[in-house]
Amino acid sequence: MEIRTARLLLRSWRVGDEDALVRNINHHSVWRNTGAVPFPYARADAEAFLAFIAANPNDVHLAIVVAGEPVGSVGIYRRKGLEQFTGELGYWLGPEHWGRGYATEAARALAEHAFAATDLARLEGRVFAWNPASCRVLEKAGFRREGVKRRSAFKDGELVDEFLYARLRGE
Repeated sequence: MEIRTARLLLRSWRVGDEDALVRNINHHSVWRNTGAVPFPYARADAEAFLAFIAANPNDVHLAIVVAGEPVGSVGIYRRKGLEQFTGELGYWLGPEHWGRGYATEAARALAEHAFAATDLARLEGRVFAWNPASCRVLEKAGFRREGVKRRSAFKDGELVDEFLYARLRGE
C-alpha cells in the first residue's frame, strides 16, 4: 500500500527498513509517548515488528517516508467484536522530525484513506495527558476530543490520564 501526500510517502514497512526504524524509534521520548514500543529498541525488535506486520495483514502499518528514508510510522489497528467498525489510529516520528507537521499530514491522509477504502465508521486515537503536541496532531487531522480516561495508563513509572479522540466517517 502507498499513499502520497504533498510532502510524504506512506508505504508498507519492508525488509531493509530495520536500520532506519531503529535510528528513529530508539529514543526515550518516542517510547514515553507510545503504548507498546520497547525501549531500548534494537535491531531484533525491528525484525520482530516486520514479522508481526507480515503475520497480521488486516492491520495497517505504514512507514512515514521523508526524502527516501522512513522516519516514523502511522497505522490503524482494527478492533473486533462489538467494535468491528472502529479502528485505532497510532503514529510516531523520530524526534528530529517533530514540529514539521509530518504526523498531522500522515494521520489525516491515512484517516481519509481508511474511510474511503474500508467500511470503518470510526477512528480513535489515545494520547497521554503529558503530550499536548499529539493532541494538536489529532485535532488538526479532524479528530475531536471525546473524553478523559482518568489514570488509565501506567507509563514511565506513573499513572497517567489518556485523552480519547475520535473521527467519524463523513467528518
